[in-house]
Amino acid sequence: MGDGEVPGRLTRRAVLAALLGSAAGAAFATAPEKSMRPPPRDPELSRRAMKPLDQLIAEIGLTGQVGFMVADARTGEVLEAKNPLLALPPASVTKAVTALYALDALGPAHRFTTRLVATGPVVNGVIQGDLALVGGGDPGLDTDALGDMARQLKDGGVHGLTGGFKVCATALPSIPAIDPAQPPHVGYNPSVSGLNLNYNRVHFEWKREAGDYTVSMDARARKYSPRVDIARMRVVDRSMPVYTYSDAGGADEWTVARPALGQGGSRWLPVRKPEAYAAEVFRTLARTHGIDLPKPDFEAGTPDGEVRVERRSETLKDILRGMLKWSTNLTAEVAGLSASVARGRAPDTLEASAERMSLWARETLGARHAALVDHSGLSDRSRLSARAMVTALSEAREQGMLPGLMKEIPMRNDRGEVLPDHPIRIRAKTGTLNFVSALAGYISAPGGRELVFAYFSADLDQRAAIREEDGEIPDGARTWKARSRLLQLKLVERWGTAFSA
Repeated sequence: MGDGEVPGRLTRRAVLAALLGSAAGAAFATAPEKSMRPPPRDPELSRRAMKPLDQLIAEIGLTGQVGFMVADARTGEVLEAKNPLLALPPASVTKAVTALYALDALGPAHRFTTRLVATGPVVNGVIQGDLALVGGGDPGLDTDALGDMARQLKDGGVHGLTGGFKVCATALPSIPAIDPAQPPHVGYNPSVSGLNLNYNRVHFEWKREAGDYTVSMDARARKYSPRVDIARMRVVDRSMPVYTYSDAGGADEWTVARPALGQGGSRWLPVRKPEAYAAEVFRTLARTHGIDLPKPDFEAGTPDGEVRVERRSETLKDILRGMLKWSTNLTAEVAGLSASVARGRAPDTLEASAERMSLWARETLGARHAALVDHSGLSDRSRLSARAMVTALSEAREQGMLPGLMKEIPMRNDRGEVLPDHPIRIRAKTGTLNFVSALAGYISAPGGRELVFAYFSADLDQRAAIREEDGEIPDGARTWKARSRLLQLKLVERWGTAFSA
């Protein structure tokens, strides 16, 4: 298939029957009554006036490769495409596939649970046995939630125990980092576990006092901010690298370069020992409520006993809506791993789980070129084509579910300013890595026509040339991303105008 050729009509399948049955397409049924840019009177004239795709890309100056496709969401008719079979890194657009995978396996009403289990009866306020903190993978568990659980334990009449403090986090495999190729200090690349806390991040704060720095590491939340020993920081005299990490066995050891700190500030750093992090924080919070716990023992499985406290997460549907809005990588990995576990075969790695998700996407959604290595899109080794993504989105739309979970993205002008009341409306998922940019979702064109589209672009040569000393955002990455997003904007505007009803 050559650039710009229009392939034949896409097929459909009766898929995702167990998912929500609401008609999310209703959100795109009508265009706004007032518009700053009324649609052209004759879309055919607009189509004949469109610039050739290669000219549009050349004028923007985007380097690397680009592949995209747009189709009529109701009929499957492909309206325009360039390199639709080109497989490129989908970045966080992967999360849309993960959302479908998780909903299909777990159902929209699924909730993750975190429990405090007593292995013996409570006599005069003392558990005659062990107390176990049992994780269920909840990606939204935070310090305040653990604090509330400790308070509920006390309110339930417990103030001590005769046995040990057990920590059980084997509902999901323990993975030190989503993508080992990322810089060690970026908070969007945390560990994954059956017991996750604060998105497996620790809050690092520094202040300059009397010519030196005071530093702190804490599990910050709104009500509680206990300091932690599981993560430690030293300020050292060097220029580069800004951060280093080492595994000290019982703790995460960090160093930071003194010249990078300025007068003060803070940032979130990833936690590499999530079970120990959650255990330390819970022990501290329990102590504030008058319950002294011994040092934790980490065990597999779930102990038999009475559930004294249970914390249930939001529904999976709401969790995934937040994931698609904020693009939280931990949530995506937990959702994908949990879906694989629910299918009966517990994976040991993210890549093994993502391979199963890719197979599911190919068989169930018709996404023939899906080859994913994680559930969040953080790795640049994942591959997806525009045609595969459009096919998946078209199949998902038949059940009216995914458009309602995706966030609405406003139209902007060439300067990046939001255009209110624009007649073209978008619900989509963005994806960004250095020298990788993606966008996929649904367009409501003037007149009520609904379109489904996918856009992937990448300059893999520039990405491969990134050095560790280049930092989180290497030279040229911002300019390249701006050009790719401008091309996205131009294409969406082109499609919404030329292919309106």
